[in-house]
Amino acid sequence: SLFEDNAEFGLGYRLAIDQQMEIAQILLEKIANEVGDELAETILNSNQKDEAEIFSQRERVEILKAKCLELNTQDSIRLYDVADYLVKKSVWIIGGDGWAYDIGYGGLDHVLASGKNVNVLVLDTEVYSNTGGQTSKATPLSAVAKFAAGGKPTKKKDLGMMAMAYGTVYVGVVAMGAKDEHTLKTFLEAEAYDGPSIIIAYSHCIAHGIDMSRPLQQQKLAIDSGQWVLYRYNPELIAKGKNPLTLDSRKPKIPVKDFLSTEGRFQMLMKSNPAAAKAFFDQAQVDVEERYANFEFMATKTNVKEAVNATESTNA
Repeated sequence: SLFEDNAEFGLGYRLAIDQQMEIAQILLEKIANEVGDELAETILNSNQKDEAEIFSQRERVEILKAKCLELNTQDSIRLYDVADYLVKKSVWIIGGDGWAYDIGYGGLDHVLASGKNVNVLVLDTEVYSNTGGQTSKATPLSAVAKFAAGGKPTKKKDLGMMAMAYGTVYVGVVAMGAKDEHTLKTFLEAEAYDGPSIIIAYSHCIAHGIDMSRPLQQQKLAIDSGQWVLYRYNPELIAKGKNPLTLDSRKPKIPVKDFLSTEGRFQMLMKSNPAAAKAFFDQAQVDVEERYANFEFMATKTNVKEAVNATESTNA
């Protein structure tokens, strides 16, 4: 289905764009003397890592296209047709957690493993929102949803950790309601990274059972309790001998129960089965503390070698 193939379509766009860019580069190298060696060299060597450089490249390509029309040769006209591909093109795949964590995960994993410059944005509502609130692999422990009337008995799938395992994927976990500047920084870093990237964004939903006029405050509560952890994993830091993981959340400062008890998806279990709710909430607190401790352990190592040695020492 189209829903399941979302990731493959995005990868296909990336491959098509790269092919056209390669054709444009070959043609530009071929007629470099005619359009000007300096112009050609500047265009071919532009890294286009930020918006300012992309803007400059776009201006250079416009000059190139004008020269191509003036030359009016077979190669220059062919180059004119594909010259715009010399300007960096951004490819984003956008989907919900039902797709990314579950039904479309195979395609998503294929994209992340491809090494291609494709960006993925996962709008994580922690439930199958478009099918009426069914439980999914993104649903957290104890949440009540369709097919989990007694509260989901298992932990949420850790998609970010799975993506980090590749070591070549930029991974960012954000919550705009908690830190909007961090969200912006993560998007800019993901866009600049020349390889696959995935951003997992906390996304409020009516199925959470919250006041939808104040959703950003709920996001902040999720961060303050440790239920949601903000971090960035940038593989570019590995080449510099630095730890690629940056932990952007502080230690939880309120019990996770203080967050869970404010949302209908958790409150329902407190009313229908208080004993089960207490057991789940106690386990959620343990999970929160363990998860943060793991991220803190990985992020506080000064470099990659030290992190690997510490992990091996812990596993011994």
